[in-house]
Amino acid sequence: MFYTIIGTQWGDEGKGKIVDWFSSKADLVVRFQGGNNAGHTIKIKNKEYKLNLLPSGIIRGKKCFIGNGVVLDPVALINEIKILKKKGIDINKSNFFIAENVCLILSIHKIIDEINELSRGNKIIGTTKKGIGPAYEDKVGRRAIRLCDLKYPKLLKKKINSIVKFHLPRLKKFNYNFNKEKMYKELLLISKKITKYSSPVWKLINDAGKKKQCIVFEGAQGALLDIDFGTYPYVTSSNTSSGQIFAGSGFGERSNNKIFGITKAYTTRVGSGPFPTELKNNIGKYLAKKGMEIGTVTKRKRRCGWFDSVLVKQSIKISSVKNIVLTKLDVLDDLEKIKICVGYKIGKKTYDYFPFDEYLQEKIEPVYKSLNGWQESTFGITTWSSLPKNAKQYIKYIEQLIETRIAVISSGPDRNHTIDRFNLLSKI
Repeated sequence: MFYTIIGTQWGDEGKGKIVDWFSSKADLVVRFQGGNNAGHTIKIKNKEYKLNLLPSGIIRGKKCFIGNGVVLDPVALINEIKILKKKGIDINKSNFFIAENVCLILSIHKIIDEINELSRGNKIIGTTKKGIGPAYEDKVGRRAIRLCDLKYPKLLKKKINSIVKFHLPRLKKFNYNFNKEKMYKELLLISKKITKYSSPVWKLINDAGKKKQCIVFEGAQGALLDIDFGTYPYVTSSNTSSGQIFAGSGFGERSNNKIFGITKAYTTRVGSGPFPTELKNNIGKYLAKKGMEIGTVTKRKRRCGWFDSVLVKQSIKISSVKNIVLTKLDVLDDLEKIKICVGYKIGKKTYDYFPFDEYLQEKIEPVYKSLNGWQESTFGITTWSSLPKNAKQYIKYIEQLIETRIAVISSGPDRNHTIDRFNLLSKI
């Protein structure tokens, strides 16, 4: 059996705790897309771990893999390993494997990322400026340096020259004097620290699948940031939907896959882009404060709004999600009235889906259904029967709208703050 865990919104859905739960039961945990522009926060026995690149299973001593669909910042990885080792987490060649064909994020990519944002003027995307997009661009442009290239100094130098030559016009335009020799020496030094993890990841995970081992595919960010199906151009540079697990890891087994969608009980997003249910009022401020809505990676304040059933349903359909994990329900506890977006209106026309046309997106008016709040605490509740009546009605109404069952409800940050409604987690 293998499991895929993705976010169904714009990221920050609270995947860390749930991924940790699945990871504790898994034999292997695999990252299949993105870079160090997303993060999970995991709490275990009063200890907090922040992960940006390493799969969550590393905290549990599981075999962890970074697939070819990831773009890897070697400096960030070394720093993350160093921090975790100080906290007593063992990371070695027996429990950590990196796809030999993974493409690297270089120092030049971070500069180009910053240049790209500057050149957009007041229409910035809101990237993390960690070089993710430019690294993917070089991958598609067949200029990228892969992990396996670090073993060959002559090839490495040749590829560096090619990359710098391609980006030179933009560097000159913005008066950047880039030192390619310095980058070459840095990569030679780094190579000794990370090539030891280089492995044929595609083969190892397929062998594990054949042996019926439990594999968890850990998604980063959220489905609405998908390069193809997200709110383009305000998206990330990779596919964040569940179908990416195959191209992003080389795993070939299509059966026995259970896909879980992590979904926040309201909506948040970091950075620019359309947000139909955004609340620019006191309720929005309340959600941000009570939900402690600050980005794990960017430290930027998240924009907050009502639950958007249209967007979540769209993510569910595209990623074939069969079970929803609803998080941060307790943030809504004090509200007298709670709204849910049930559709869109653009001019005189109604929509039951989110159109990709940017012109239309700017004109969306959300259609709301108002429900009574429960105004009592749900924090830490562990059984469905203990939830307030109106909280149950809220959950059931969302299920009806998104046409997918909410199997698990998270009622707080700790692992035991969980309602396993249909005993799904206990059966893993």
